[in-house]
This record gives sequence, structure tokens and C-alpha cells, in this order.
Amino acid sequence: MHKQNLVADHEMKRVISLAELDLDYSDMQDALGELSKLAATVAGTEISLINLIDSFTQWTISQYGFPLEQMPREDSICQYTIHTKEYFEVKDLAGDDRFKHLSYVKDESKLKYYFGVPLQTEDGYALGALCVLDKVGKELSAEQVSLLKIIAAEIVKRLTDIKLIQSLRSKVKESHETVKKVAHDIRGPLGGIVNLAQIMVDQGTENSVPDMLEVMQMIQTSGGSLLEFAEEILTPELTPENEQFYLNDYSITITSLKDKLVRLFSPPAIHKKILLNVEAVGKSETIPFAKSKILQICGNLISNAIKFTPEGGTVNVTLELVPGSGANILRILVSDTGVGVTAEQIEFILKGTPSSTDGTDGEAGHGYGMYLVKHLIDSMNGTMHIKSEQQMGTHFEIVLPQGKLYK
Repeated sequence: MHKQNLVADHEMKRVISLAELDLDYSDMQDALGELSKLAATVAGTEISLINLIDSFTQWTISQYGFPLEQMPREDSICQYTIHTKEYFEVKDLAGDDRFKHLSYVKDESKLKYYFGVPLQTEDGYALGALCVLDKVGKELSAEQVSLLKIIAAEIVKRLTDIKLIQSLRSKVKESHETVKKVAHDIRGPLGGIVNLAQIMVDQGTENSVPDMLEVMQMIQTSGGSLLEFAEEILTPELTPENEQFYLNDYSITITSLKDKLVRLFSPPAIHKKILLNVEAVGKSETIPFAKSKILQICGNLISNAIKFTPEGGTVNVTLELVPGSGANILRILVSDTGVGVTAEQIEFILKGTPSSTDGTDGEAGHGYGMYLVKHLIDSMNGTMHIKSEQQMGTHFEIVLPQGKLYK
């Protein structure tokens, strides 16, 4: 295979590997804060960041000494680190043509030193980087470098553990639903037995078979006990004890999803002078649904819209959960007033074929954002529809079936 194809194939798998962790980038500081602080302590630097890099954005999921949440991928130094096996070091950022134009190098921050270690999975994909930075030059010892690598490995392990916990909770919830269904299925027959037994008991003195009364009383007692047992299995829905377990970590509502998207994507929209509107519609704002992969799908769609919308444009996002008799349906609408896409590009997206185009403000096109969205939608048995006109904008409609967390 051609070297360029190998690089593209590796990048696709790297992005998918990150997406499959299904992390909420806005909720990682508590889980990783002590590790970012430890890295700065080990290196003797003012700043330490734990960054994850997707198709469009570098997400700072934990920081120490520098209040950063995200930046465009093309403005990050860690985008170079993820292509190394050991580490990436820049001793004078202002003297390096690749970085001297960056705002945090030339403006107030005036960062001078950078050292980054890739966050490498067992499969060899770098999800992002652990980096330390300072306003003065540094010379790290071999021991310090070794310790930073150990911290980076612990970060990857912790991210993997978070995904494992989420998966286990999902399985517990599925098991709970299965038990409820079994209990529901046996309620009918058991109820019939108990009712029949009650009739026989009520008519007991008129029954010509003396032993029938005793038999029916036994059936009533046994059947009643089983029915109570089934009720115990069926009744527990969301109690104060398990509500936090299911709702906070496993699920989301369209209202809380809206809030997360506004927080995560308002900064890049404001930076590019684009108006971002996010709206939750319908009467299902408080109904929870599984948040698995939803943030990844919405995030890539919004990042893509911002990328291809010029200054002064608008990106609109509409979220709606439509209740159904079998499964609820989540509709995600993302439209922009950008440059639009061609029919050929739409075909590439719907076929799941990566294609790359630079953005309206010179943003580098990596070609994997829409590929990833299609991959995730297909894995959830969803559908995607795209409408676009050149220089008039693009409209994405995503429809995803959502299992009910409770009735």
C-alpha cells in the first residue's frame, strides 16, 4: 500500500479509536486533574495539559496552570506529538516557524517551552498527548521523561477504565430491562392462576369435590407469592438510590445535551465570528436517553459546519426526542450558511468515504469528521440525510433510534 494511503488508514483508525471511548470532554477534569498536576510537578513547569485530538479539534480534558478547553487542531502543538512514538519537544516556540505565529506564543502568554508525550493505546493509536509547557526554557532529565511517560500510560488506562465502567453500566441496565420483560411476561399467567384460585375459594362451600378447596387455597397462596415476587422485579424503575447511577452517567436529555453543545462549541464559533444557535424542541426535554456516541456525532457535525461557514454566518442545531411505542427517536438537525457541498461530496459522505477540503478560514481539512459521523450513525442503526446548495449552506438530518431507559 502507498505510504500516503497507510497514513490515511492509520488516521481513520486513530479517530475511530478515540470516538469509541465515547468520552464527554466537558466532564473529565475530576477524573484526571491530579494526573495533570502531577505531570507539571514532575517536569517543574507552570503548565500541564491532557489533550485529545479528533478530526477538527484539540480538546483539553484536564489542565493545570492554563485555563484551556479547546482549540482548532491546526493551532495545536500536540498534533505533531501524536505522530511520534516517544515524545515531541520544542525548546523555543517563538524561534520555530511552525509555532511562532500561534497566539499563546506571541501574545500575553508568551509560552516558550513545550514537551509532549503521545497518549498511546495498546493498538498503537495516539488519542492525544500529555504535554507540559512553560514561559522559560527547560531541560528535562531522562528520569523526568520516563516519569512523564508513566503518567501518560496511566492516563490512557484511566480513559479505558472510564469506558469499561460505562459499558458495564450499560450491560447492567440491559439486564435490568430483560428481567423486567420476563417479569412482565409471567404476570399475566400468574394473575390468571390467582384469580381462578380465588373464584374456586369463593365457591368452595358449593364445590362437590371436597379436596378442591384445599388445592385451590394452595394454588392461591403459591401463585400469590410468585406474583408478589414478579411485582418486586417489575416495580423498581428509577429510585433515589439508582437514579444517579442510570441518569447521570449513562443517559442525557435533549436539554442537557443542548447545554453541553453550547458550552463546547460556542468558543470556536465566537472565535470565527459565527452565530451558533442550539435549540431543544418538543415536549420531551426531560426524557432521558442513552448518550452513547451522541456527543461524538453532534460534535463532528457542528465542527464541520463551523469549518465551512464564513465569518458572519450562522450554524443552527435543533434537537428533538420523539416518543414512540417501541423506541424513541432522536432527531438532530444541523444547518449552516456556509459554502455548501457538491453532489459528489454528499455521495462520498453517505458511502462513508473520507474526503478532505480546507475550511473557509484556512482551517486544514483532515477528511475524517464526516467519515466518523457516518460510521457512528451506521453502528447505531440510524440514518443521515444531506441537502446542500453551493454558497447557500448545508443541512444535515440525523435520525437515531433510542431504547427507552424506563417507562
